[in-house]
Amino acid sequence: MKRPRPAKSSPAAGPPRAVVLLSGGLDSTTVLAIAKAQGFSAYALSFRYGQRHQGEIAAAQAVAAHLGASGHVIIDIDLRVFDGSALTADLAVPKDRELDKLGQAGDIPITYIPARNTIFLSYALTYAKVLGAADLFLGINALDYSGYPDCRPEYLRAFQRLADLATRAGVEGRRLRVHAPLLKLTKAQIIERGLGLGVDYGLTRSCYDPRADGAACGRCDSCQLRLAGFAQGGHRDPAPYVADSPAGGAA
Repeated sequence: MKRPRPAKSSPAAGPPRAVVLLSGGLDSTTVLAIAKAQGFSAYALSFRYGQRHQGEIAAAQAVAAHLGASGHVIIDIDLRVFDGSALTADLAVPKDRELDKLGQAGDIPITYIPARNTIFLSYALTYAKVLGAADLFLGINALDYSGYPDCRPEYLRAFQRLADLATRAGVEGRRLRVHAPLLKLTKAQIIERGLGLGVDYGLTRSCYDPRADGAACGRCDSCQLRLAGFAQGGHRDPAPYVADSPAGGAA
């Protein structure tokens, strides 16, 4: 990993800087585009954390280049040591679950990685200090989602409080603002927002269980939510899918 250089925080240094958590998926890509549209010099932060779907790192790199991120840091950590999630361990990824039942209280799928967003955001706090940034962006969503606890408004408020208490900037009254612009949008609304900002969703990857060549399964929670969002807006998902998936091999 290349070490980011400390940046001057003077207004004369240019537009305000922000750290954007970027997985290479649909939501985080849209958030990067939003941060750029709001006038931020956006620095992407991605993680190689032992995930089975390694193609998301290549997607994140392509997205960062396409949207003109001011920098892109990829951090290596290994969450496989804790096991327990189908995203990091050799466990079956749930398929063909009913969309209208996703996200219901108490229904937390095996693709959940405990505290993952907290881990990522903690790194983002440090990166923000190095950059002289006062803003953090992430793509959590509490409407069309799988029911992860760390994608809820309560979680966002709690982490904002943590950032206020746990950082020098917060203690000194220079609050680090945590932004989740997609929190209350449907997947269809997110896609429309991104298309309006020129996002190329063909570069993004969202599947929990992709084929070796990167083609999405079309049947996991993430694929189903994504495909439904495109369909609701009357759009065709440009990402590649396996031929026998509900997407019919769209590419």
